[in-house]
Amino acid sequence: MNVTTGVDAHEGEGRTADLPERYARTRREVAELAVRHGRKPEEVRIVAVSKYQPAASVATLAEAGQRDFGENYVQEALAKQREIRRPDLRWHFLGRLQRNKAKYLPGNFILFHGLDNAALALDLHGKFQAKSQVLDVLIQVNLGDEPQKGGVTPEELPALAEHVGGLSGLALRGLMALPPFELDLARKQRLFGELRRLRDAVQRQTGLWLPELSMGTTGDFPQAIAEGATMVRIGTRIFGERPARVSP
Repeated sequence: MNVTTGVDAHEGEGRTADLPERYARTRREVAELAVRHGRKPEEVRIVAVSKYQPAASVATLAEAGQRDFGENYVQEALAKQREIRRPDLRWHFLGRLQRNKAKYLPGNFILFHGLDNAALALDLHGKFQAKSQVLDVLIQVNLGDEPQKGGVTPEELPALAEHVGGLSGLALRGLMALPPFELDLARKQRLFGELRRLRDAVQRQTGLWLPELSMGTTGDFPQAIAEGATMVRIGTRIFGERPARVSP
């Protein structure tokens, strides 16, 4: 048993067999959607969400050409990085980050998708500045007003953007959002459009350049691309259903 991911080694090997085909199909779909909406395929990046997936699956996708992988748990991600040993891979941290985990990001993650408060921004700034590194970050906006999710309100966004923009250890690259799961696709698309308009407004107000919009997952990435997503976070469409996490 792999105690990090909770996946039996033989099961993990079996799960990798059709990964290249699912990945290729997803890449084609994303490219076709980008072109349909007036953009180049390379303008929409796939972040393969590998949470709970075995390192063997990540390695298989890397061999197929995928470079960006998203993880939600620091220790799980670090274990995969040690096992795979591919310095060319770009690891993204997704979702909420506890402040005491900020020390693990330098040298291990290139982009944080879930920044939502000034205290965490200062912690990350200090850790990266101490190592003469800079972390790209996206501010998470809670468009669905869901108390259980991270993210700032649209009203709080400009102040946090200006704060982060003044920290040399961080480079604010854009915004991220995760709409409420239960919404229908039309309502999700409207929220994706709202995030794009918020980004544009913050750019005008602050003078910051915010080129990235991380929005859209397996179930709604076409709607996100239609509204300007530059990164789509796709997990089960590529990997298949997540294995159950098993305690060591």
